[in-house]
Amino acid sequence: MADENTENPDDIMDDWAAALAEQETTDSAAQSDAKPADIFQSFDTNAIPAGAPNNIDMILDIPVALTVELGRTKIAIRNLLQLAQGSVVELDGLAGEPMDVLVNGCLIAQGEVVVVNEKFGIRLTDIITPAERIRRLHK
Repeated sequence: MADENTENPDDIMDDWAAALAEQETTDSAAQSDAKPADIFQSFDTNAIPAGAPNNIDMILDIPVALTVELGRTKIAIRNLLQLAQGSVVELDGLAGEPMDVLVNGCLIAQGEVVVVNEKFGIRLTDIITPAERIRRLHK
């Protein structure tokens, strides 16, 4: 005797087909009625719900990669394979020139190398303004 709770596979497929057809009808009607301004959420400051955190505390513990760049160069693979201990690679940075400080690959400051407690550090001498950072992105 067949179990009364099992459905016929054809009935299941018909239900799926009906649901998909209904979804397509609903989606097409919603797209024809909606304007672009209605589809996307507004990011106005007035749209922040009451009680929502309105500070930067949520992201303060996110780690980022801070890199100090001494200089760069391009080298042919032939020359790269010939490098050995004691080889000198010439960089485009000049001695005494400020080092670039990058956060996740984006220049944010320049500085000079210092030694503190037998460890290298960098003393920031110039901070890149947000407007300058945006300008550099568009180059």
